[in-house]
Amino acid sequence: MKLYFAPNSRAVRIAWLLEELGLEYELQRFALGHPDMRSDAFRRVSPMGRVPVLEDGDVTLVESGAIVEYLLIRHGNGKFRPAEDSTEFPTYLQWLHYSEGMLMPPVNNYMVETFFLPPERRSEEHAGRAKRLLGRMLGGVEHALEGKEYLTGAFSGADVMTGSAILSIRQIGIDFSEAPNCNAYADRLAARPAYHKALAL
Repeated sequence: MKLYFAPNSRAVRIAWLLEELGLEYELQRFALGHPDMRSDAFRRVSPMGRVPVLEDGDVTLVESGAIVEYLLIRHGNGKFRPAEDSTEFPTYLQWLHYSEGMLMPPVNNYMVETFFLPPERRSEEHAGRAKRLLGRMLGGVEHALEGKEYLTGAFSGADVMTGSAILSIRQIGIDFSEAPNCNAYADRLAARPAYHKALAL
């Protein structure tokens, strides 16, 4: 198994899950944005020139949510994924997809307006709109975590996905001090040894 990886990217969540599962993997590490990610050789692996990419035999996957589901179904041996006939499974599916559907779009817009665009092209109005939307989306996570340590009760792939988004939001300096459940959740996730290993790659 081989993971194409760059720090501070969605590939961290895949390395995190691989470490949680105790799976052996080869790492192809890039610096985010390095010209090697635009090379013909890498484009043959990832036509978009982006990470993560997971190769597992004759399987190649390039979308982080799909990779999480693939790893848990093919290699998880029942770990970190509720049984499909359990009452937790629909909730698991919701939070597995919440990251990319609801949290990361406003995060991406906020980062564009505060970091990626040159100063003369940035819009405080657009950044503020993205931040307000993000606050509303975080409200859903805050509510879901009431009385729980993790989104489906026990740690799962949903926490790798939505949890990694929560950790990224905190990393870029978005204050959610008024969301105590999210803050405590982020602390719990950040303390997991497998997450530390993924960050150190």
